[in-house]
Amino acid sequence: MNDTAFRIYKLASSGFCCTQIMLKLALEDEEKENPDLIRALNGLCGGIGADNKTCGVLTGAIAVIGLYAGKGEAAEYRKENFQSMLSEYIDWFQEEFESTECRDIIGIQKITDDSGNVSYPVKCGDILMKSYEKVQQIIFKYGYEFGDREDI
Repeated sequence: MNDTAFRIYKLASSGFCCTQIMLKLALEDEEKENPDLIRALNGLCGGIGADNKTCGVLTGAIAVIGLYAGKGEAAEYRKENFQSMLSEYIDWFQEEFESTECRDIIGIQKITDDSGNVSYPVKCGDILMKSYEKVQQIIFKYGYEFGDREDI
């Protein structure tokens, strides 16, 4: 098991969903924490609002791209390449997984256990690994140093 797979396993075992895991990985790579951001992403777990539709890996990756190229303060603008980065990732995701919806990708309608807790199949781990690698590639391709947003 490689380092990223182990990190994903630990985060999933701690109860974080796919969207949260994508951002936790990116923040960990910057040696940062942002519990408010991670908490806010909880509404995107299991598809937006747990509807098993829009995949949380997809929304998490889009949020990671936003960390690098999105607008964060009143006096700034999103970077010119922001939309291109999003489009490239979304196109890749659609092609790679043949859908953007949880239920289509992982093949189940319900991702909660009998007690109502979100339960992620192993397939989600593979999707997370591939997607996190792709996000890193896109960020690098567009001239950003993954893990270091200080000079952006």
